[in-house]
Amino acid sequence: MGPPDASFGSDQGPSYTREWYLKAAIENGWSQNVLVHQISTRLHERQGKALTNFSRALPPEGSDLAEQILKDPYQFDFLTLAASAKERELERGLLNHLRDLLLELGRGFAFIGSQVPLEVDGQPFYIDLLFYHVRLHSYFVIELKVGPFKPEYAGKLNFYLSAVDDLLRTPADAPTLGLLLCESRSGSIVEYALRDVAKPIGISTYRVTRELPEPVQDELPSIEDLQEVVEKLRSELPRSLRPK
Repeated sequence: MGPPDASFGSDQGPSYTREWYLKAAIENGWSQNVLVHQISTRLHERQGKALTNFSRALPPEGSDLAEQILKDPYQFDFLTLAASAKERELERGLLNHLRDLLLELGRGFAFIGSQVPLEVDGQPFYIDLLFYHVRLHSYFVIELKVGPFKPEYAGKLNFYLSAVDDLLRTPADAPTLGLLLCESRSGSIVEYALRDVAKPIGISTYRVTRELPEPVQDELPSIEDLQEVVEKLRSELPRSLRPK
């Protein structure tokens, strides 16, 4: 396979972009198909783009690596959801495509469970998705939200991180990290929400494929209709021009 297409450029130029993908492919052991996927989703423009408080909440030696692990936006184009989908439908979709989810999250994520229970003062609380990152030696809590980011989401995730640190984390583990995934977010609102939060939290957006509304679906031609059109066009072509 040749080098990545120069059209996937960046501010540093196409040569920088090609080198970026070649280094990433070697480091992560990507197959050709995975490399093509990463180029098509413009990973070099998304890597390390989440809004976080890592520089304040983590030691310097760990904050840079943690920053680079996160992306914005996350491309969940393997999911097709209705516009009215709820968080649990999003979660079920990701679990049904766990292999694709792990590929999009990146190297080092090990899946632990979904709706992981935490009991605090006799009350059960449930984490949407729990991972362990083998390079950071950290638990990774991921919370899913449909719609835009709201400040109260950061407080709830901060609570989950404190509980995981007390109930699951061992002395060998680094601080637990949190990632909140929303459909959209305002940089200023995120900044204020995270300014005084002590636990390391990142805020990113995600993209999914949306189902077409039923009226629109009804107006679109079916596969059978398209096949009929193709056959009709083929029959009208001169024999010498027909595809073999």
